[in-house]
Formats: sequence, C-alpha cells, structure tokens
Amino acid sequence: MGQHEDSQAARGAAVSVVRRLQDAGHVAYFAGGCVRDELLGLEPTDYDVATDATPDAIRGLFARTSEVGAAFGVMIVREQHQSIEVATFREEGAYTDKRRPDEVRFSTPEHDAKRRDYTVNALLLDPVALDERDAGSEGVGTIHGHVIDLVGGMDDLRAGLIRAVGDPNDRLGEDHLRALRGVRLAARLGFEIEARTASAIREHASELVGVSRERIGEEVRRMMGHSSRARAAGLMQTLGLDGPVLGEALGEAPTPVLGALDAGASPAAALGAWAIDRAGADAALGAVGPWRERLMLSNDEQRALRAALERLGELRHDWASMDVARRKRLLCSAGAEDAMALLAAIDPAAHGEIERDVDALAGDGVGLAPLALVSGDDLVGAGFEPGPGFKALLDAVYDAQLEGRVGGRDEAMALAVGEAEKFGVTRR
Repeated sequence: MGQHEDSQAARGAAVSVVRRLQDAGHVAYFAGGCVRDELLGLEPTDYDVATDATPDAIRGLFARTSEVGAAFGVMIVREQHQSIEVATFREEGAYTDKRRPDEVRFSTPEHDAKRRDYTVNALLLDPVALDERDAGSEGVGTIHGHVIDLVGGMDDLRAGLIRAVGDPNDRLGEDHLRALRGVRLAARLGFEIEARTASAIREHASELVGVSRERIGEEVRRMMGHSSRARAAGLMQTLGLDGPVLGEALGEAPTPVLGALDAGASPAAALGAWAIDRAGADAALGAVGPWRERLMLSNDEQRALRAALERLGELRHDWASMDVARRKRLLCSAGAEDAMALLAAIDPAAHGEIERDVDALAGDGVGLAPLALVSGDDLVGAGFEPGPGFKALLDAVYDAQLEGRVGGRDEAMALAVGEAEKFGVTRR
C-alpha cells in the first residue's frame, strides 16, 4: 500500500476503536497530532485515541491489547491489522526528572488537553459524529467529524503558531525535550513559534544538557529526515538549542548547504551538510566523533557520515588528478552518493562537471563497476600460492580492466601471471 492507503487503513481502524468505546458508554476521541494533521490536509502517520475508559475497561472491550504504559493509562489495541494507541484521559503531577510525571491520575478531556505540550497538539476529534464540519479558515480545511478545542488550538492552527499550552515556562520546565519538539513541529509545518513560547525555549535551552542523549538524537534525526531540515537547524540556532544539543558554541551562521540539499537526501548527507554549514567543508569531518557521542549515532550512522565527508573531500580536491580506475572506484565506494549530493549543494558548477565525467565513464564500454574478470580462485586454480600480495595483484588487474587495458578473461589472466612476481605472488 502507498502512504495514502496506509493512512486510510489506520484511520478506519481507529474509527472502529472509537466507535466500540462509545457504544460501550465511554467518551472517546482522536487526539493529538492526527487531528492537527487532518485539519491541515496532511496524511497522519498514525492515529491515537483518548478515552475515559481505564486500561482494565479497554482490555475487556478488545480481544488483542498490549500494555506500553498501563500505569500511565496507555494501551495498544490491535484492530483491523493496525496498532492503535489508546490512552485514558489523565492529568499529571510534577516532572521531577524532567522526563516523565511523578504521578498520573485518570481524569477528564479538559485536564488531558491542558497537560499536553502545544495547543495544536491538544485538539480532539470525534470521528463518529455524523456531521462533516468545515473548520472554516484559510489553511484549515474540511474534516470528517466534530473538533473539540479546549485550549485555543484552532486559533493557533489558523494563525500558523506553535504555542505552549498554559504557561510556557511550566510546559518547557516539565520536559526539556519539548523545546526540540516545538522546533521540529514549527519547521515541518512552516509555523512560527509564539513569542512567549520562544522566550521560554531560550530560557530553558541550557537544561537540555540533562536530557538523555538518545532522546535528543532521535529528535535531531527526525528533523534531519524532513525537507524542512534547514529551517529546523536555523530555529535551533536562533533559540540557543544547538549548543546544548551538539556540545559546541552557539551557531550564528546561516545554513545554505543544508537548505540547498535535495529534499530526499539521506540522514548522513543532512548531518554532513549541517556540519559543513557550521564548520566549513574542510573542517566538517572533525564533527563526526563528537556528534556520534552527542547524538548517539549508531556505528552505521557514524560510518555513513564519515564516508560522505571523506568522499566529498576527494571529489573537491582530488578528482581532477585521479586516473580512470580511481575515479570509478570512488564513485562506487560507500558515501559517494551522499558526497555527490553534498557537492551539488556546495558547488553546483563543480557537481555538474563531475556528473559529465561520470556519464562518460559509465558509457565507456566497460562501466563503473563491472564484474572482475579474474578472481582469487582463478589465481589459485592457476597454481599461485595465496598470500599477502594476492589482493594487491587482483586490484592491479581490476584497475586495468576498469581502464579498458584488458578486454577479456584471457588478457586479464595473462596480465596477472606477468605481474605476479612484482607483488610477491609465487606459483607452487
């Protein structure tokens, strides 16, 4: 299924969950981001349900449930092959650890809405309501069902504002990660952050140091994975969040490379572009190690970022002096595709020249990465002793193949036999 079909399947399952809860006498609504996105004409990635039914009642109504946080009133209901999060309306106590509330009490829709982070995330929707209502303002369209707005979220949705629910200092002080969520949301939706909320984010920015690096890294990944990544990075810098996030001095420079990156660029390319904007193309590689620790990059993510920046350096500084074989090997190496994406963002003219070279190399009758004409097994079969020189000899023969100096297996084997002594490869 495509994204639209996936979203419609998830919505259908969530409506079924709401209907069954309501039929059993409970209050139940769609809640949070799915309501916001539907109002904006976007395709929600998932649907959450909020209800006055307790976890025990939810467990009794649905055949397939699992607990992800029953103490917090959160259950997963499996319906129509979809996983729907169903949470009991709640109010929360203090956030002593700045991560989760010390106490949760099951409550009402009003209290549940008021404990959420931003007003546009605190909207509720009854999808079973028979009327189709037009929310009635530019940028906010028709939606199936009845919207329940208890915190002024509709006004902020119409105005394109990210505003904290209630006192922004309270909301930002409860969970410091909300600062990054607000930035990500504003960037993704093209909204502005309301002045008092922005001020509270700045005031609490330094407290991000105490948030787990895994949670921070996940937020940054989500920002870098979206086409609004440049605005997200700019907002982080404007609000003083980049220093605590990256463990660096606060950035003031714009983000032209990140902004010029293709919308579909990989996470490694996006992080590489941000590093280039902050430190320059020749110094960006120095960010890999520190960012691995600060953003909790996996080994694969670190390798991809390092490879992208290393290949970029080779494209920028060494391409003109490379022979054909080295160029082909570079183009087929790890990180090359990301490096080309970065070069296109940094220097479109240089990227265009290399693209023309790539087209010529790909069409030279040999190709960029043909199957090797000679393998180690071929050398062993010809009586050669495996040893340290095997790889260097095979590389030399493959280079000759890439450059068109040998045109078939017999020529390649003849070259290998003739060059073997040079690489210390001997026959038995």
